[in-house]
Amino acid sequence: MPETDLTVTADDGTPLAGTLSLPAGPGPHPAVLLLHGSGPLDREGNTRRLPLNLGRPLADALAAAGIATLRYDRRGAGSTPGVWVETGFTDNRRDASAALRALAAHPDVRPDEVGVVGHSEGALHAMTLAARHEVAAAVLLAGFARESESAFRWQAASVLGGLPAPVRLLRRPLGVLGERVLARVKRTSTDVARIAGFLPVNARWMREMLVHDTRDDLVAVPAAVPVLAVTGDKDVQVPPADLDEIRRLVPGGDTEIHRVPDLTHVLRRDPGRPTLRSYRRLLREPVDPEVLTLVATWLGARLHEPSGTPAGERPATRP
Repeated sequence: MPETDLTVTADDGTPLAGTLSLPAGPGPHPAVLLLHGSGPLDREGNTRRLPLNLGRPLADALAAAGIATLRYDRRGAGSTPGVWVETGFTDNRRDASAALRALAAHPDVRPDEVGVVGHSEGALHAMTLAARHEVAAAVLLAGFARESESAFRWQAASVLGGLPAPVRLLRRPLGVLGERVLARVKRTSTDVARIAGFLPVNARWMREMLVHDTRDDLVAVPAAVPVLAVTGDKDVQVPPADLDEIRRLVPGGDTEIHRVPDLTHVLRRDPGRPTLRSYRRLLREPVDPEVLTLVATWLGARLHEPSGTPAGERPATRP
């Protein structure tokens, strides 16, 4: 799989360092933009403490299906300059939009066949790109269909339920503490806030994220744009039941959902009780191969259209 460095210039001039992976054979090719989850993640979806290693396996699977992939380092991560803790949710959205434009303009890419794949926070930005830009398809891995504050509260309750029994006995005081922290962040007006007097929190990102309602984007996705939504039934960070709401809200006839048995938020399967404490163990395993195959097969069937066929003229098919 040929790979080349590709730097995207963000709207404010920040160079977003990335990798363009191309399928074998002559181009131009259909392509997708890969958007990772929350935090200072590099192009592979990694931080030092939590290496998701999603970028390369997904790019490999898509290249085998004849699809190019662009993935890039977030601000303050990898080779991209900046300070992550000062980067807002809307900054991430604008960077994703700039990367999508750069990908569509690349000479090895067919501009009428560019899609987006987003995981976790990246799925939220993928919804926005699908609603506001000319994308040919959207894949939402572990996305949700509700106001983000509601998803945040669901996640907090879900994570707490997976803690050891002695800790769960502290559910009420921990809940009160969490409400106080949340209320304090909402009152801030700076990029960074300090919790307990010393712990820096990306306050602007949280303020902007909490008021974001993904349902506004889902109902605005053009009817001709197919959507694939995949969430594991062991996901403790987003509600798996929101898959049904995604399918209900998206107007098009080609909206496919998959609630994958035993799949966790980190896209590995765990037959045991789901908990954040299992992530380090699960991340020693590869990304679930069935999920990779599902995404690559689904996109391959929708992005390989005769050259010159506009995205809006593709026939919609119901799975």
